[in-house]
Amino acid sequence: MMSTIQALPAEVVHLITAGEVIDCFASVVRELVENSLDAGATRIVVSLWPQQWRVRVADNGCGMTLDDLHKSATAHSTSKIRNCADLWKITSLGFRGEALHSLTTLADLEILSRPKGGDCGWRVVYGYAGEALYVEVAAIAPGTVVSVSNLFGNCLPRREALPTLAQQMKAVQATIHQIALCHPHVTWQVWQNDKEWFTLCPSAAIGQLLPQILHQVKEADLQELKLEIPLPENSELRTQNSELTNVKTRHLSSLQLRTQNSEVTSENSRLTSENSETAARNSGLHLVIGLPDRCHRHRPDWVRVAVNGRMVKSSELEQTILSAFHRTLPRDRYPVCFLHLFISPEHINWNRNPAKSEIYLNQLSHWQEQISGAIAQALRINSTSVKDAVHTTRVGKLLKAAEEKSGYNVNRSIPSEEDKTDGETVDATSLQLKAVAQVNNTYIVAEHPGGLWLVEQHIAHERVLYEQLCENWKIIPIEPPVILYQLSPNQVSQLQRIGLDIEPFGEQLWAVRSVPALFQQRDDCADAILELSWGGDLQAAQVAVACRSAIRNGTTLSLQEMQTLLEQWQRTRSPRTCPHGRPIYLSLEESALARFFKRHWVIGKSHGI
Repeated sequence: MMSTIQALPAEVVHLITAGEVIDCFASVVRELVENSLDAGATRIVVSLWPQQWRVRVADNGCGMTLDDLHKSATAHSTSKIRNCADLWKITSLGFRGEALHSLTTLADLEILSRPKGGDCGWRVVYGYAGEALYVEVAAIAPGTVVSVSNLFGNCLPRREALPTLAQQMKAVQATIHQIALCHPHVTWQVWQNDKEWFTLCPSAAIGQLLPQILHQVKEADLQELKLEIPLPENSELRTQNSELTNVKTRHLSSLQLRTQNSEVTSENSRLTSENSETAARNSGLHLVIGLPDRCHRHRPDWVRVAVNGRMVKSSELEQTILSAFHRTLPRDRYPVCFLHLFISPEHINWNRNPAKSEIYLNQLSHWQEQISGAIAQALRINSTSVKDAVHTTRVGKLLKAAEEKSGYNVNRSIPSEEDKTDGETVDATSLQLKAVAQVNNTYIVAEHPGGLWLVEQHIAHERVLYEQLCENWKIIPIEPPVILYQLSPNQVSQLQRIGLDIEPFGEQLWAVRSVPALFQQRDDCADAILELSWGGDLQAAQVAVACRSAIRNGTTLSLQEMQTLLEQWQRTRSPRTCPHGRPIYLSLEESALARFFKRHWVIGKSHGI
C-alpha cells in the first residue's frame, strides 16, 4: 500500500500557526481521539491510568501501513494537507502533524496499527523526536491503538504544576462529551484504572444523545431542527489567498519566492474555480434546543457551538443564541442549546489561532442571521414541533394499536392524511387548536389532534401584546393629561427615556401628555405610568405595558374570544413562555391520558372471560 503520511514542505510549515499541543491529560485524549475520527472510526475506547500518567486510545478506523507508522511521529508529518492551498479547505479535525511528534518529546509513545485489508499489523515503539526504535509484527484487528506512558516524566515541574488528577479527569470527560456531540454516530467506551467509567451509545440524532450527557434533560424537553442554509453571496477567498502570499514573503528567500509565487498563482486559480462550484451548494445547520418552558440553566454553560465536527469558542455566535432566547426564560436563567454549523471550508480560517477551538468565520453577520432564524423557527409551536409520545416507544405503538381495535379513538373530526377527501388539505404548520371551555375564568381548555392543552389566558395574551409592542411601539398624545404627584428626578428621566411627554404642572405635580397606545382606554392609566417610572430599558417598559394590558385572570371569555386568543398566541415568535419566562400551556397528550385511564387493558382477560 502507498504511504499517505508525508512531511510537509517548509513553506507550509512556516504558514502553520505554531502552538503547544500537549499540556494535560485532556489534550492528549483530544488529539488522539481526533486522529481516530479522521481515520473514520465508529468505535473508540479510551483507557486512563491517571496515577501512572498513562493513556490508551483504541479505534476501528482505517489503520496505518508500516511506512505510515515510520513517518507518523516525525515533525510536521500528516496525511491531511499537502500544500499551502490546503490550509483554506480544511475538512479534517487535525492537519498540522504535531500531536504525535509532541508526545514523543513528553512521554513514551507506542502505536499498534493494521490497515483495513492488510495481512498483519505492526507495533512500533518511538524514541525522542519521533524516531522508530523498535518494530515488530503484531496481532491486531484493523484499526489503531495508541499508548502514551509516563506523560511529562521528563519534565516533572510541569507535571507538578498541573491541576489535581480529579480535575484533569473531569476535563477529560468534558472533552469526550463535546466531541461526542459533534459525532453522535460513534460508540464511546471510557475506562479508568481498568474499570468502566462511562459509555456513550451511538444515536441517530443529537437530541437522543444529549440526555446521556446532561442527565437532567429528557428527550421530550428538546427540540431538534436540521436546515439547509444558503452560503453568503460574496466569498473572501481571493483576499485570503493574497494574505497567504504576503505571509509567505516573510519566510522565503527571493529565489524561493519566485518559484513559489507561480505555484500560488496556479493554486489560487484552481481554488477559485472550486469555490465557484462550492458556492452553488448550500451549507447546513443542526440545532438542538431545550424548550424554554421545560429546561434551562443557572449559567450559560450549555450554550455550545460546533463548526464542521469541532466544538469551538465564538463569543459572537454564543451571544446571537442568547439574544434569540431573550424574553423567553425567567430572570437569570440561560438556555440549553447546541448548534452545529456545516460550512464550506473556504468560509473558515482554522489557522489564525494556535487553539483550533477559536476560529474566524468570513461574513459572520450572515451566519448570525441564519442562526437567529433557525432558533425562532424551533421555538414556534406547530404540528411538527409538538411531541407525540405515542410514536416514541414500542409500547406506545402497541397502545395505539389496541385503541384502534377497541374503538376508543377520539379526534375523529380531524381528518388524517388517509381520511381526507379530494380537495381537502391539512395545514402542516398549524396545530389546529380548538377552544373547548374555560376553567375558573383563567385557563382555556384547547383540543388538538394529539390531546388537550390548558392555556393560561393572561400570560398567553401578554405574549401576544408584547410581540405586537416590539414591532409597533406607539406613543400617542392624550387629553386631558394624566397628573402625577411627587415624582423623583429619576422617575421623570425614566419616563422621558421611554418616549413619554412629561412636564411640570405645579408644585410636586407632573403632567403626562402622551402614553403608550394600549394605556389610552385604561382606567388605571396613572398606576400603569407609575409602574413604568421605576426603571428599566424600553424593552422592560414594553413587558410592563403588555402585562398591565393583558386580559386579567378571572375575566369571562366567550368561545370565539378564546379561539381568537389561541390563534393570535400560536402565531407569536416564542409561544412557549411569557416575556417573564413563565410557561404558557400545560400539555395533556392523548397517550398520557390513555395510560392514566389504562385503556390498554384487555378487560375480558382480566375477568377470566
